[in-house]
Amino acid sequence: MTTARTSESQSRSRWTALRRVLLTCAAIGGLSGVVAAQESLLPPGFDDKPAAPQPRKPQAPRPAPAPVATRAAASAPVQVQRGSSAPAQVIAPSPQPALSTEAAQGGPAEPAPAAPPHDTLADIDPALIDQLVASAKPKADIPPQAQRSLARVGFLDASDGGFPALGSYYLNGAFVADLLGKLQGDLVSRWGHILLRRALVSRLATPVDMNGADWAALRAGVLLRMGEADAARAMVQEVDNGFYTPGLEDAAMASFLATADPVGLCPVTALTAARRQGWDWDLSRAICTAFTGGEGAPALAVLDGAMRRGIAPKVDILLAQKFAGAASQGHRAVTIEWTGVDNLTPWRTGLALATGLQPPEALRKQAGAAYAAVAVRAPMLPLAARAEAADLAAERGILSSAAMVDLYSEIHAQGDPDATWSPLSETLRNAYLAQAATDRLSAIRTLWGDASDPDRAYSRLVLTAYASARIAPDAALAGDAKGLIASMLTAGLDQNAVRWAPVVPVGSEAWGLIALASPAKLAAVSNDSLNSFKSGDDSAKGLRSRFLLAGLMGLGRVDPATARTFAEALQLDFARKTRWTQAIDAAAESDNAVLVALLAGFGMQGSGWDKMTALHLYHIVAALRRVGLDGEARMIAAEAVSRV
Repeated sequence: MTTARTSESQSRSRWTALRRVLLTCAAIGGLSGVVAAQESLLPPGFDDKPAAPQPRKPQAPRPAPAPVATRAAASAPVQVQRGSSAPAQVIAPSPQPALSTEAAQGGPAEPAPAAPPHDTLADIDPALIDQLVASAKPKADIPPQAQRSLARVGFLDASDGGFPALGSYYLNGAFVADLLGKLQGDLVSRWGHILLRRALVSRLATPVDMNGADWAALRAGVLLRMGEADAARAMVQEVDNGFYTPGLEDAAMASFLATADPVGLCPVTALTAARRQGWDWDLSRAICTAFTGGEGAPALAVLDGAMRRGIAPKVDILLAQKFAGAASQGHRAVTIEWTGVDNLTPWRTGLALATGLQPPEALRKQAGAAYAAVAVRAPMLPLAARAEAADLAAERGILSSAAMVDLYSEIHAQGDPDATWSPLSETLRNAYLAQAATDRLSAIRTLWGDASDPDRAYSRLVLTAYASARIAPDAALAGDAKGLIASMLTAGLDQNAVRWAPVVPVGSEAWGLIALASPAKLAAVSNDSLNSFKSGDDSAKGLRSRFLLAGLMGLGRVDPATARTFAEALQLDFARKTRWTQAIDAAAESDNAVLVALLAGFGMQGSGWDKMTALHLYHIVAALRRVGLDGEARMIAAEAVSRV
């Protein structure tokens, strides 16, 4: 009798434990309704009601079994606590015995269903329970109280100069996804690039009907297309690995490759992307096995198998073998064969730099900006290789003037002088430290060079911004004022530029730059001054004069009558409307700085300022000023005039 009672008690305990596991699995899977409405996880037939008891001969009475929960209790609604970023806690309802109609009216109660027979429980494979328990565990080992919320994503807080978080709270998720998906990354404006980057990295609220991980993925994708690999990597790392979506996994892959850090992808490959298909994920998992598990030989064996099966181009597998081999005690020598490789992919660039290799020059030149944007921030490359890519990065807005000066300072300080870049670094030193102003100005002119390469010429303006600010205004130097002012404005040194206002002729290009960049309106802009500017305009189709008028109108620095007269002379129609102009005007009307910045970036896409229109520039400058981004509005307007 004691043995039977013990066996029955053990059966009930196992049955209760199994039901608890099932409820836990249902809760983690996101149930918020009725447990009984979900498909059963039990083996076929196990969830059926017990068969009706068969008549048997009378026997001695035995103690009644302990009350057990009925199916009615199991089918009661599951209460889920909401309003917290921690995983939902399931509150199981108290079991209530089912009563028959007779019992409800005061008659004898119907016997409770018996516990499942002991022999049925014994037939369940214990591995099933272990499997259910394992599936109920979270994807990451971050405790609930340490998990980061997906309600706001980004790493630049408003207190540090980012955009206000609530600026994106009421945005439509589908609209924002479509807008960011159409941002290709190439912007005509350096200051537009800086503005868009700031908006994308800000800690912003997740738009309506959008997953926070996808919100991070979309922004990281745009940053990568802009050449901002470091910012993209920081963005994907703002989300806990266990919450990654496929879109964020792809952004993480591209970000860690662009920063030459394949090992940084290992937490993702071990969690949400553990079963992602594709040769790049297979090779990444093999690399991570070598570095995180101390199992270099098995990882290399996997890569050898990949080479035999030909799952990827040979050079891609060789790069993976060379990188993974660094974790192997054998230190296998791998020779990278570039013969027959006709282009550089993110995988090839990232793995090559991670192993300390530079791809062949022909491939680097063919890749152009895509390679330069990665190489300029790669610390494993020689300084000369980084300086070669710095001009493009500075022109686009990836590198600041201070970062350019730091790079040339390192070149100047290195023990082994470079034949090409060391003389330039010495010239930059003279531009800052020469005693006579004429010597400093001469060094600045040397760094500017000629205008045969417009992008390089503008990047050298960025390089000399602070040196130009150290030149005191002088009427005798008025001929160099345009270049000095344009150089200062690349770093936002508007106060230094305004000092030249008394010594530059009204109607000159230098006057136009100051009229746009000054923090405050200095004097009334007349028709005579505008016509004088137009007479000296040598740009194609008077584009410089068109940009000047668009900027002055957007900043509210020219009266409507004067603007209308000059617009007619230039054959401009600022009243024309498009879907984009209506969208950015509406965003400015609602005082949404985040949306204005995104739409401004969308309107500045292109390979050069000749692709920009005065109508677009007017609406961008006006919208930025209306939402409080006056500094960015002034710098973009002045840049437009200086670069055509």
